[in-house]
Amino acid sequence: MSEELWKSTPSGNDVNIQASTMSEEIDKRLVCQKTNFDVENKYSIEEYQTLAKLYSQTLTEFREGEIIKGKIVRVQGDNVIVDIGFKSEGSIPKEEFEGMEFIIPGTEIDILLEKVEGTDGELVLSKKLADFARIWEKVVDSHDKQTVIQGKVLKRIKGGLVVDIFGLESFLPGSQIDIKPIRDFDSFIGKTLDLRIVKINHTQKNVVVSHKVLIEEEIKDQRKAILDSLEKGQILQGTVKAITDFGVFIDLGGVDGLIHITDLSWGRVNHPSEIVKLDEVINCVVIDFDPEKKRISLGIKQLQEHPWKNIDQKFAINQRVSGKVVSLTDYGAFIEIEKGIEGLIHISEMSWTQHIKHPSQIVSMGQIIEAVILSIDKEEKKISLGLKQLEPDPWGELLKKYPVDSHHTGVVRNLTNFGVFVELEPGVDGLIHISDLSWTKKIRHPAEVVKKGEKIEVVVLGIDVEQRKISLGHKQLEENPWDIFEKEYKVGTEVEAIVLRHIEKGVLVELPLKVDGFVPSNHLSTSPIKNIQSHFPVGEHLTLKVIEFDKENKKIVLSAIEALKDKEQKYVEEYISKHKIEKMTIGDVFKEQHKPKSDRKAVDSQKPKPERKKEES
Repeated sequence: MSEELWKSTPSGNDVNIQASTMSEEIDKRLVCQKTNFDVENKYSIEEYQTLAKLYSQTLTEFREGEIIKGKIVRVQGDNVIVDIGFKSEGSIPKEEFEGMEFIIPGTEIDILLEKVEGTDGELVLSKKLADFARIWEKVVDSHDKQTVIQGKVLKRIKGGLVVDIFGLESFLPGSQIDIKPIRDFDSFIGKTLDLRIVKINHTQKNVVVSHKVLIEEEIKDQRKAILDSLEKGQILQGTVKAITDFGVFIDLGGVDGLIHITDLSWGRVNHPSEIVKLDEVINCVVIDFDPEKKRISLGIKQLQEHPWKNIDQKFAINQRVSGKVVSLTDYGAFIEIEKGIEGLIHISEMSWTQHIKHPSQIVSMGQIIEAVILSIDKEEKKISLGLKQLEPDPWGELLKKYPVDSHHTGVVRNLTNFGVFVELEPGVDGLIHISDLSWTKKIRHPAEVVKKGEKIEVVVLGIDVEQRKISLGHKQLEENPWDIFEKEYKVGTEVEAIVLRHIEKGVLVELPLKVDGFVPSNHLSTSPIKNIQSHFPVGEHLTLKVIEFDKENKKIVLSAIEALKDKEQKYVEEYISKHKIEKMTIGDVFKEQHKPKSDRKAVDSQKPKPERKKEES
């Protein structure tokens, strides 16, 4: 059989080399090469056939992917030539022998047969894959049997550590290092740990190990003993394992318990780290225990006496106390006067005179302040405090400083629909009701008269010490002109007026003495007018007659129709033409004289409503 014919024989996962197929046709040169004999020159054909038969019996059955034994023949450049007992030798890259101090011919090694025949017809072998396969066998066996193995920590990576087991890198998650949180991962580098393989991935050849499971097994009996002996009120010693925003986890010796932030201290706690530190050994009391969920609630403050127990002996009404501002709300400030004892300074108890919108105007978080105890409710565990009580009530002095009818100058601090707040001095305000701004003007909003920040002259009308209110007036700076108006604007008096503005049921006009009057719409025309503004624009001069004068309600009602009745016909025509009142006739004006009183109810219905009572500030 020629060498070319040899190479063309079938190959695959199972290659059987049988001596019977080649006993008579084996290539003499191949036998010569493998036996170092000159077959052609020294042996007869019978001897040659016998030798070939013996050689074929040395060949073994091989399977791709199988780990086999091989013998190092020689080192050739960057490759190591290996004999596996096949028809040809194979080569392995020298780099796969990393770790072997010397590569000695004749040394037997494990090899993985990747391919019986490569692209050039050669054997494809790998020592590295054989080594890994042997290691993976150990890994799988250890995982299946759950044996304890040892691993050396190589380095730290995100989420845990890299550990060497059997020469293979595996992953040790941070949560699987110990039963307590690990804060210094670097301290484990270089250490050898007892481990158990908890997870393997055959496809990606990944391995996850755990040290924690071994510790948990060791303390299993200890944990059971603790859980079996737990009862409410029991005092235990533990180590601070972890600190969170909501509380502290305590290691009781293999069993964890939680101290909620509210059970750390009778006082206010912003964060548990204010009370305890990591790894600190503390005493705590069992508050509650859920055997099914194995949840243990612990407390520290319960080891101390409740601060409200002897509250009556510690504090009294009108006593001055000092404390720290621990909370601010819209309605006041909470002051911690002792651990576990807080009092509230209501916003109304912060100043005698200032209008405080938020307690932050007076106090700030963490500030140490003095206050006076106003009341103590032991049942509800509430204490009312006052800040303004540290000083005398200035309102008693205000009666002397701002007597009724006294004149003062203030600053407009605020404008509302019902009036003007005027600051008489820092912290002392008074209210001018809208009705007290002018004797003569019908004011819709105080902004028509004054602006914020302006100075204004006022008269003190009254002081309510109990309600802390000062009533002020502006129009009272002048004499009441309505005594004069009563004479000047008697019913039936004819006057000239100017249109000031239009309202729902008529127009407001200004009379000669700078007083406002009202003309109902049905006293401007005998026929309905849809748009009074277009017929009687602002600034229009009108001749009117007073038809009502109310001194008490400060009201003057006038009529253009009544004034026309006393005029000649040409004046009536001019009025109708000037104001473009198409449906109104001269006859309509004079018919009004003969109408019964019952027909004039419309006048009253269109009069402005009396001013409402002054609104309280």
